Amino acid sequence: MTTVSSPDRAHDTQGLAVVIGGTGGIGAALVAGLQAQGFEVLSLGRSTHPALDYAEETTVAACAGHVADHLARTGGPLQRLIVATGFLHGATASGQRAEPERSWQHLSADALQHNFLINAIGPALVMRHFLPLLPRQGRCVAAFLSARVGSIGDNALGGWYAYRASKAALNQLVHTSAIELARRNKEALCVALHPGTVDTGLSQPFAKTGLQVRPAEEAASDLLAVIDALPAGSSGQFFDHKGLPVPW
Repeated sequence: MTTVSSPDRAHDTQGLAVVIGGTGGIGAALVAGLQAQGFEVLSLGRSTHPALDYAEETTVAACAGHVADHLARTGGPLQRLIVATGFLHGATASGQRAEPERSWQHLSADALQHNFLINAIGPALVMRHFLPLLPRQGRCVAAFLSARVGSIGDNALGGWYAYRASKAALNQLVHTSAIELARRNKEALCVALHPGTVDTGLSQPFAKTGLQVRPAEEAASDLLAVIDALPAGSSGQFFDHKGLPVPW
């Protein structure tokens, strides 16, 4: 079944929040944080029903249809859309192993394709099928978890080619979608967010001694605070977990 969390009864329902990748480390923490804020939360991913698999666009469309049906039944608005998926290392769709590259000598088409599928193409399909579900008036937020290493201006170390490039592509997709979204609803916000280094399976192998690694619950709380405080005119921008702008 699709994971649907009801809001805390101490809060008034604020509408629906959808978290894509809501069964992962930071995704699950975002689900819990949104529920505590009073949202009804719907979590979607490869292990939910219906399942959402970036490799099959039909599943993204079906999940969007599922959300649309839910909105029609409840009559409430989709106030938060958060995409918390990401790929840095692990098995690719072909079964090969991908790791962050230290040199151009380590570049492989397979790793590049999988990074772009999860970090850019998948979120782009979410934009296509889910952004039209946001209300046409009033404040609402679509947030896509990016990474500071996707910043071209902040890149002083090199390496990590596929991850950096795919997250940079995501940032461009967010910025472009924000322009189109504003034509539908001037108060709607579409942003990229850097969560910091979070204690999840994605970052654990690369957490250096002395590097600030934060619990997923803390990272989620910070991100939700940034989302809540986004000012008018901030759509299409890239922020870190402190609410500070990140250079493109």
